[in-house]
Amino acid sequence: MSDAHGKFIWCELMTSDTAAAEKFYTSVVGWKTSDMQVEGMPRYTIFEADGTGAAGMMDFPAEMEGQGIPPNWTGYVAVDDVDQSAKDFAANGGAIRRPPEDIPGVGRFAVVADPQGAVICIMTPAPMDNPPPEIPMGTPGRIGWHELYTSNSEQALAFYSKVFGWTKDSDFDMGPMGVYRIFAHQGQQTGGMMTKPAEMPMSAWGYYFVVSGIDAAIERVKAGGGKVLNGPTEVPGDSWIIQAMDPQGAFFCLVAPKR
Repeated sequence: MSDAHGKFIWCELMTSDTAAAEKFYTSVVGWKTSDMQVEGMPRYTIFEADGTGAAGMMDFPAEMEGQGIPPNWTGYVAVDDVDQSAKDFAANGGAIRRPPEDIPGVGRFAVVADPQGAVICIMTPAPMDNPPPEIPMGTPGRIGWHELYTSNSEQALAFYSKVFGWTKDSDFDMGPMGVYRIFAHQGQQTGGMMTKPAEMPMSAWGYYFVVSGIDAAIERVKAGGGKVLNGPTEVPGDSWIIQAMDPQGAFFCLVAPKR
C-alpha cells in the first residue's frame, strides 16, 4: 500500500436543492463556490476555503429517487487500485453499491458499503501535475474529523484495517454511550467510531467541518433554516462540536476550537 491508500481526500453533498444548500453552507461554514464542468456529467459545485477545494456538491441523482435515501454527505477515501479495493470490500463482508467507473480528468471511483452497511466512496485519483498543498485538518473550512456510527465498532475497525490499513489510536470511555474508538491513518488521528444510537436506522459516516467558533455557527445554522440535533458539546482536544441537519435533511457536523 502507498502512503496515500486509506486517506480521506474529499467530501461530497448530494442534495435535493443545490441553490438552497449553497446559500446555507456558504453562510454556516464560510465557503465560497465555483462550478466544475466535466463532459457528460451533471453540474458540480466546488465549496472552496482560501481559494482551494474543500468539498463538493451535486443534485440528488434521479436514479436514487424513491429509494428512501435522504440528502447526504459522503466521504471519499483514496485507494491505490479502486477495482481491487471494491472487490476487497465485497470479499470481506461489505458490498459494492456502484461499480468502478471513470470521471474524466478526476479519477476512477466506486461507491461501497462496509459489513454494517455504512456507505463510503473510494477513488484512485488521476495523476496531477501540480497537486494542491497539504492543508492541516484543523484549518477553518476543512474537514476536521470523520466519524462512523456503527452497530459494531470492533468489527468495523478490523474491516477498515484490512481494506484501508487504518490502525487503532486510542479508546475514550463515554460512559453510558460506550467506548469511542479513535483510528489513525499512517499514524495520524483521522476519526472515530462509536456505537450508533438506537434511533439511528442504519450505520453511517458523519463529517465535521471546521469553523472558528461554535456559538456563532449555531446561530448561522438556525438562521439558515437548519436544526441543531446535539450540542454544543466539549470534546477532548479543547474543541466544541455540534451535530445538525441542513434544511434539505442532510446530516452534518461542525467542530471549533472555542465556543
